[in-house]
Amino acid sequence: MNWKILSTEYLFQYPPYFVARKDVCERPDGVLIPAYYVVELPASVITFGITDENQVLFTEQYRHPIGEMSLELPGGFIEKDEEPLLAAQRETEEETGYQFSNYIYLGKVAGNPGILNNTTHLFVATGGKKVKEQQMDDQEDIAVTLLPFDKVIQLIENRKIIQSLHLNACFYALLHLNELKFSK
Repeated sequence: MNWKILSTEYLFQYPPYFVARKDVCERPDGVLIPAYYVVELPASVITFGITDENQVLFTEQYRHPIGEMSLELPGGFIEKDEEPLLAAQRETEEETGYQFSNYIYLGKVAGNPGILNNTTHLFVATGGKKVKEQQMDDQEDIAVTLLPFDKVIQLIENRKIIQSLHLNACFYALLHLNELKFSK
């Protein structure tokens, strides 16, 4: 069922944050797609981290494209040739100053596969301890927040976690930990 790419034209390149291309494709049934636009981004990671005190590690930061503060989990782009687990550990430590003794891979999700080519790898981590100060990039201004499980679930129920990939990570982690139940 894969489409055959007949040609690719790069329209704009500002790696790693934004690369736009136009593909000319042919479907398996022979139908020609004269212009399919794709935004290329690196793969990313998100960590649902639980401290030794059974608190969930969140970050809060301003997100300029939507003009709002966003409550999120630690995460970011995977660097070239970096394994997802190492990226999750690096991003969590850089953004929060926390290290975790155990990481469990929960899978990967695609944020918007109709236009974006990347996936996000999700982890749940336990045994978290603050080991140093944050090491943020120039564009980052991140506040660290620790929340109990019941508060995390309340925030989800009240639609206060607006970043969809981070919400996916919360759901998968809470399901994995048997902290989220579905009623019939």
